[in-house]
Amino acid sequence: MNLIIWLVVGGLVGWIASMIMRTDAQQGVILNVVVGIIGALLGGWLLAPMFGTGTINSNDFSLPGLLVSLLGAVILLAIVNLVRRGRVR
Repeated sequence: MNLIIWLVVGGLVGWIASMIMRTDAQQGVILNVVVGIIGALLGGWLLAPMFGTGTINSNDFSLPGLLVSLLGAVILLAIVNLVRRGRVR
């Protein structure tokens, strides 16, 4: 059951991040889930120690944990846009 919640919340985080970065038209549901989960890993590695919170990958479904996961997903999409197009949207 934890895996299903993890996938759903990862998909929502990835979808919100793609809306923020204006890449939603290029992504499908599967890519939103991947962006959300990998972004949460990135956020947990880079941002969680600074903010003193966990991410959705560490089963921290609090508001700060969701925000750190969202910031990680936005950073991931910015890096992908930078590599793909040479600029951040």
